[in-house]
Amino acid sequence: MKQDILALGLGVGAILLSAGQLQAQGTARCAERDAVVQRLAESYGETRQSIGLASDRQVVEVYASPETGSWTITVTMANGMTCLVAAGRGFERLDEELTPARLGDRV
Repeated sequence: MKQDILALGLGVGAILLSAGQLQAQGTARCAERDAVVQRLAESYGETRQSIGLASDRQVVEVYASPETGSWTITVTMANGMTCLVAAGRGFERLDEELTPARLGDRV
């Protein structure tokens, strides 16, 4: 379980690093948040499935379409720019309940 947590931490770190690099490069993968959300909804049928706060007031969101299985991870910077940092297929919603044993593994 500790390896899973480490892998998750490294994955999130890589996502945030990628977002910073995209913004610095000024690529077309970043735009105003409203435009990105609208495009994800209209082009892919994706809606926000989860949200979290990262360092430097960055907001990480996962958009997905349960019907098609497409998904996109975005990071919104404090200045309002949103960058696409990952996308793919095969999205599944998991409603796993944490048992006391699994909670102990997270410490």
